[in-house]
Amino acid sequence: MTTLTAPPTHATRAATAHRLTFGHLIRSEWLKLISLRSTWWSLGIAAALSVGISMMIAAASASFGPGFPAVSAILTPTQFTMLVAGILGAIAITGEYSTGMIRSTLTADPRRGTVLAAKAVVVSALMAATTVVMYAIAILATSPLLSEQIDWSDAAQSWIPLAYGVLSMMAFTLIGLGWGFLIRNGAGAIAATVGLLFVLPIVTSMFAMAGEAWQWIVDLGEYLPMAAASTISTPGAEDILPSLLALIGWVVVLLIGGWTVLRTRDA
Repeated sequence: MTTLTAPPTHATRAATAHRLTFGHLIRSEWLKLISLRSTWWSLGIAAALSVGISMMIAAASASFGPGFPAVSAILTPTQFTMLVAGILGAIAITGEYSTGMIRSTLTADPRRGTVLAAKAVVVSALMAATTVVMYAIAILATSPLLSEQIDWSDAAQSWIPLAYGVLSMMAFTLIGLGWGFLIRNGAGAIAATVGLLFVLPIVTSMFAMAGEAWQWIVDLGEYLPMAAASTISTPGAEDILPSLLALIGWVVVLLIGGWTVLRTRDA
């Protein structure tokens, strides 16, 4: 007697057919990010700091002398708003770990590298758009206060530094995201982000008083994210390639580290 064998099911094929595309994953991450109140608080604080500090600097620009680049009034607040950008990147993922939502995300799309890439695209794009808006508002608000107006005909004194400012804010956000994937804890990721962006530059600068024997620490400090961002966004800066590579390198290393942890550890 011949035993009949049931035909193979197509569950695997069906599951594959309904797998989330990268576009759908981007949309999902976008909806999750903009639905959080912490996102809007972070962006609002960043905008308030950026515009407020820019106006204060513009009002005092006449006291800085004729060599003060007008566009610096727009870019100088970055040393404060970078912390908000980094914290936003950190909480964008650690919030999912604290609520357990990360398990639902990985169930919907088990491709962990794709999940990280989608979240990186969304948070960096949101920060880039926010920074452009902040700069536009700050430019309008500071125009009546500046002793000398921004020379838009000179790209090196206007568009180029502003573009690098936007790039820097994106990098700070991704640095926070990388720490978030690595540490998986909100407080820990925020502490690591603040330490790298704000505390370490202060520590390395203190060694400038220690003499030439410790100058190498000061030199290394020039490749920290904040110092690198400051160099590339300086109006008229020329030799920016080492600093640009350093800033990108921090982002790449932290995101690769975060991807490694995400891939090898359970959520």
